[in-house]
Amino acid sequence: MAESDPTTPRERYRTQVRAEVMERAWEQIATAGASALSLNAIAKQMGMSGPALYRYFANRDELITELVREAYRSLADTLAAAASDGADLTALAHALRDWALADPQRYLLVYGTPIPGYEAPEDTTAISQEIATTLLDACAATLHPAAPTAPTPLGTHLADHRTWAADHPAPPEALALFLTFWTRLHGVLSLELAGHFTGMRFDPEVLFDAELTALLD
Repeated sequence: MAESDPTTPRERYRTQVRAEVMERAWEQIATAGASALSLNAIAKQMGMSGPALYRYFANRDELITELVREAYRSLADTLAAAASDGADLTALAHALRDWALADPQRYLLVYGTPIPGYEAPEDTTAISQEIATTLLDACAATLHPAAPTAPTPLGTHLADHRTWAADHPAPPEALALFLTFWTRLHGVLSLELAGHFTGMRFDPEVLFDAELTALLD
């Protein structure tokens, strides 16, 4: 049996160790933020030496990349599952919020303050594009072709600036709806998860719903 076979004891052990490292990394991020992530601290928690842990993750950036992939994949799968059940843009917005509130550290890792010196590889962009595609599909469905919307300055601009949407066939106004949806709702979520509404004594979900209603109106 090949040594790279995932059914070998060696590979099973490697998978288990990597999973535990990532679990402890999430705990570190939740406590001190992603910029404070330390493989040596994780190794100490696990009763290992730093050099021993580097056999599983070559450096901090490799570990961060795996965490980013995991976070993006989790959100992509969450939205895809909701969309397959017929969720509209409103339901997808709430699926996004529920996902973010369930594990704020995942949300803040991919949508919060960038980590100094870290640059995510291209394959993480491919996963994030799956998220965009699911939401672009919903935006295109929201703007019913039987009742076309009047052109907006943003839609007109995006007609010639749509490279970011890859090959998605959504019309310009659907692209505009997506960008407005994405930026406004992430604005509310980011402020909520960063604790900026603490002490203001209102329900952030009501604000989220108000932004969503205004957007769709």
